Amino acid sequence: MTAAYRAFFGLKKEPFPSGIHLDDIYLTTDLGPVVGRFDYAVRLGALALLTGEIGSGKSTALRYAAAKLHPSEYRVIHMTASSGSILEFYRLLLAELGIESTSTSRAFLLRTIRHEILDLTLGKKIKPVLIVDEASLMRLDVFAELHNLTQFEGDSKPYLPMVLAGQNNLVDRLRYRASMPLASRIVARSHLEGVDRFEMEKYLRHHMKIAGITENLFDETAVTAVHQGSGGLFRKANHLARGALIAAAKQKQTIASAEHVRLAATEIF
Repeated sequence: MTAAYRAFFGLKKEPFPSGIHLDDIYLTTDLGPVVGRFDYAVRLGALALLTGEIGSGKSTALRYAAAKLHPSEYRVIHMTASSGSILEFYRLLLAELGIESTSTSRAFLLRTIRHEILDLTLGKKIKPVLIVDEASLMRLDVFAELHNLTQFEGDSKPYLPMVLAGQNNLVDRLRYRASMPLASRIVARSHLEGVDRFEMEKYLRHHMKIAGITENLFDETAVTAVHQGSGGLFRKANHLARGALIAAAKQKQTIASAEHVRLAATEIF
């Protein structure tokens, strides 16, 4: 199905890939401020917060911001949170650091993590940066202990800057009393929302250009339908736009319309 619609429209590659190349990322007006706040927290060795609805581009924004850090100077540790205990969080973090552990001792796991961070910072002269995606999934007892990761030499050395990303309820979870030691370390906050129709049209044109097409394959009604159907959120917009092109190709139509977007909407949630 994918190959057929690409051949019909003369697309050189998938216009809406899930793992888009950094050079092909559409630079929204919100992306610059996210990168700025990310960089600010990293330079201070503090915490930054990034929130947004599902599919608003949080993971892509984090990947773009992290790519700005020079690999000879920084080690980005990217992990996806879960609803597990603090023990599971520590084990996941150690796994990202290249260490497998089945220990059930929080003290041992935390000590091992500290040792690895110090070895990176002081031994190898590499600055670690911890990115925790899907942080809104974490349990409150994890939020209550997570600040321990940032404490070195009596909390005087900012060796491990951290970026927490998640859905909007992440802010609510950080407002609990138990989460305050962690929340108090946040120095920068960003929030991603759905884009407006004008921005969505530019987004669709950008992705057509990525695929080697200069003309617009979506008529005005299709752009409006994609925008309304996705709520301005990029992930769902990708699914709707791709599906609309597939539907148009099946009908041998060279331009996707609102009806094609409607057909695409019946296939997704």
